[in-house]
Amino acid sequence: MSSLIKLELTRALRNRKFLFFSVIYPSALFLLIAGNADSNEKVDGTGLTLPTYMMVSMASFGALTAVLMGNSERIAKERENGWVRQLRLTTLPGRGYVLAKTAGAAVVSLPSIVIVFVVAALVKDVRLDAWQWLALTGAIWAGSLVFAALGVALGYLASGDAVRPITMLTYFGLSILGGLWMPTTTFPQWLQDIAKWLPTHAYAAIGRAIEQSQAPQTQDIAILAVFFVLFAGGAAWLYRKDTLKA
Repeated sequence: MSSLIKLELTRALRNRKFLFFSVIYPSALFLLIAGNADSNEKVDGTGLTLPTYMMVSMASFGALTAVLMGNSERIAKERENGWVRQLRLTTLPGRGYVLAKTAGAAVVSLPSIVIVFVVAALVKDVRLDAWQWLALTGAIWAGSLVFAALGVALGYLASGDAVRPITMLTYFGLSILGGLWMPTTTFPQWLQDIAKWLPTHAYAAIGRAIEQSQAPQTQDIAILAVFFVLFAGGAAWLYRKDTLKA
């Protein structure tokens, strides 16, 4: 299993296109949204400046990109070309394959988080205490496991040709409706009511609570936990179903 994990890490770090979209793209988007914003401008209802607010959004978006986009398409293609079937002939347990995929995506998600933080601090003068930087990094990195499980589930749900549009719809839908691209306070009230139950909204809300030196809301933690169980359970069921078909 350790050899497969090393292989996945090497493949992830050599994929320049994947690295661009998961590491560079979120930082570029942060600059596009917050670059010209007044560093003292506050987002309604949060008490946070726009750069500070969007820093967590884009760090979460980068981690989401790495674990969701990376896992779903790669797994679907490997199922299609027979690589997964070949691995089943070895002593590698099924959980080992899933763990290797998650580890590979997690390694790429960490730099995407850190680079957004560095850009926000250098360009927009975002300042937090040392413990907040560490807590933010840990919370966003750990929370990305929810979407890693979703990526695995999508990879087993669809074929190589169908997985990309399904993943893209899921990816942009969760990002936009969850408030990662713009504050949900700009949404109509009915859409705000929907957004607060999405995992991406809860994911970013935990980071923003840390920025405000507050404990995360129990509801946000519960939402992420429930979605993790749903996504992981779905991934496990689809994996077993795929194994029986093989």
